[in-house]
Amino acid sequence: MPRRHFMAMAGAAAVIPSTTYSGSAQAPGLTSMAAQAVPISTAEREARIAGAQQLMRQQGLSAILVEPGSSLVYFTGVRWSRSERLTAAVIPADGPIGVFTPFFEEPSVRESLAVPADLRTWNEHEDPLQLVGNWLKERKLGSGTIGVEETVRYFIVDGLGRALPQARIRSAAPVVRALRMIKSPAEIALMQLASDITIAAYRHTARRIERGMTPAQIGAIMNEATAALGGRPEFALVLLGEASAYPHGTGKPQAVAQGEVVLMDCGCSVQGYQSDISRTFVFGEPTPRQREVWNHMHRGQQIAFGAARIGAPAGSVDDAVRTFYRKLGYGPDYKLPGLSHRAGHGIGLDGHEPVNLVRGEQTPLAPGMCFSDEPGVYLPGAFGVRLEDCFYMTASGPRWFSTPPPSLDQPFG
Repeated sequence: MPRRHFMAMAGAAAVIPSTTYSGSAQAPGLTSMAAQAVPISTAEREARIAGAQQLMRQQGLSAILVEPGSSLVYFTGVRWSRSERLTAAVIPADGPIGVFTPFFEEPSVRESLAVPADLRTWNEHEDPLQLVGNWLKERKLGSGTIGVEETVRYFIVDGLGRALPQARIRSAAPVVRALRMIKSPAEIALMQLASDITIAAYRHTARRIERGMTPAQIGAIMNEATAALGGRPEFALVLLGEASAYPHGTGKPQAVAQGEVVLMDCGCSVQGYQSDISRTFVFGEPTPRQREVWNHMHRGQQIAFGAARIGAPAGSVDDAVRTFYRKLGYGPDYKLPGLSHRAGHGIGLDGHEPVNLVRGEQTPLAPGMCFSDEPGVYLPGAFGVRLEDCFYMTASGPRWFSTPPPSLDQPFG
């Protein structure tokens, strides 16, 4: 569930950033599983660009602009950070793409550029959006309809409009989403590897949890194991006791205690592709109520998985779970005790990406779509249970990246 932007709270729910940990030196005995990772090929990225161009022509777009982030990686391979200095790619409806970056950044940007491109640079006193506008005018696209990837910042949209006053600017989401929602076999293989690494790191970590440990200490073990196994740790959310009743935790101090719930929500990336897996267990002997709620949530996860059928609206998966929970006395709807968030989210290069398994989402499920399945049950003031495993759609239905645990007594299979 969580992403790295959730900050660790003092003494509380710890989301440990990957930069804190050094790797295998702190996780002896573990070896990398990532040597088998096969990077996305240049041919696949070129096919993505060709697919975008086909959709652009169908939808009347002359070009689309993408700035640093997962979509830039998806199309070009360029891994870059956003700043006040523009770096961007422009994909025209026909012909080679353009990449724009500051002059002094050109060698660094070129290092990860994985497709042929017309790479243009700008100096500090120049307006980079004017450079983009002139490039589009050279291709007679300056008065067309320009799409912008949905996360592009306003100052870029505004500057592009000033550089191309005759152009119409609108969202490129119908193009970018349509492509990114459907994962290729190469993408699914990388996500599978990320999931395998996360499960192996869980097994390593669970054996080392001791009474009195804090969320930060458990998260450190998890992230060190993940790094040693070859994954890039993305987040390690650890919720103990009552904190597990709140999906992203509480500011109250926490420590492992006998008979209390431990909820862990962790993920990593391999070649940029992400995992997201949650496990809930009890330190010591579970109470009958803990066991009952765990079993309810476990069944809810299976109902969601069973509802994920080719052609069904994505929102119907969420509907199926809530119908089941309501029969058990949870809810109704988002009310607590019960399920206070969506049943799942899209996943790929981003931990959260369109579309979601949420009420009202009409996008039909199709082969290649990937989702989390996490219909948690939360009892405010007491505890919560969240099991989260991701799956991908095949022509014959959903398939797990990680297999849900069989029971509360075997939380890691």
